Amino acid sequence: MFEFAALTYGLLASVILSAAQRNRKLAKPHPPMLLYIGYLVCGLSAGLAIGLGTMAATQIAG
Repeated sequence: MFEFAALTYGLLASVILSAAQRNRKLAKPHPPMLLYIGYLVCGLSAGLAIGLGTMAATQIAG
């Protein structure tokens, strides 16, 4: 289950970043759905980093 989630997340992040880069090269505005999904991926990444950092800190603290 974890492998599927990690693969899906990685694929989604790759597609979002590729589309944003292509739009920037063409000097086109980003579609609203691209922005929403990009912010979602950014928020998930930040939340996951905070959660894993907290988990690691509590394991070290004992």
